[in-house]
Amino acid sequence: MTSWTEFWQLLELPAVQWAGLALVLGAIGLPIVGVIIIGLDIMPVRFAMMHVALLGIAIGLLTGIDPLLCAIVACGLSGAALTPLARTPSGLSGAMGLLMSLAIAAALLVLSISGVNAAGAFELLWGSILATRPGDVLLLGVLAVVIPGLFFLRRKQMALLLHDRELAATSGVRVERLTLILLVIVAVAVAGAIRLTGALLVDALTLLPALAARRLAHSLRAMVVWAVGIGVTVNLAGFAFALMFDLPPGPVLVLVAGVVAIAAHVVPRHAVA
Repeated sequence: MTSWTEFWQLLELPAVQWAGLALVLGAIGLPIVGVIIIGLDIMPVRFAMMHVALLGIAIGLLTGIDPLLCAIVACGLSGAALTPLARTPSGLSGAMGLLMSLAIAAALLVLSISGVNAAGAFELLWGSILATRPGDVLLLGVLAVVIPGLFFLRRKQMALLLHDRELAATSGVRVERLTLILLVIVAVAVAGAIRLTGALLVDALTLLPALAARRLAHSLRAMVVWAVGIGVTVNLAGFAFALMFDLPPGPVLVLVAGVVAIAAHVVPRHAVA
């Protein structure tokens, strides 16, 4: 266990400060992405984007371009490509299953052609909060502005779309365009979150705060507020706990977020009403 003196010394390290800032910015935008994922009923999108991110990383290693930048671009394009299939949740689910298969096959083919060690590509998917770069923080900062801004500017349209797609269309909502925007944002956000916790732990930043918020909130707006509040609390508490006890931050964040999500479902609704 780290002493308090050592803990405060750790907080003075630039890598720790960048990581803390990234987690705060991530907690502002990424839990709202979780709300969108739940509302659109596209849970498999996280796994699909993980496979697409690997393809982007493989292309980056082949071309010499920043692999994570390629991963973000690949995920964004994939999100846009899924839009025509978003008329029904079943259509999206099937498309994402196909996307996962094609992306992993293409990634392995590119890695084979390039002669790059596949283990090196997969290592980039594990993520590392303490390896956060200014570019990562910039991306999360943009998402922290764009995602809440889009929600509050288009909250009525989004509420209709997330509740019932057909009702939204008959109410004058430009469903195709809004769906395109949301899917691209979800895809890019998942790719950005991979840098912090790794592909396998991305739910700690996106889905788990939203699941807890869904249990506690009685409206979409309240769900977003709860999700962001839980995200900030979980990220800071989990990161501090990991530093204090010299533990890997990614798994700790998932465990803390999971405990909060379980606790939210245990607490009776009237206790938080």
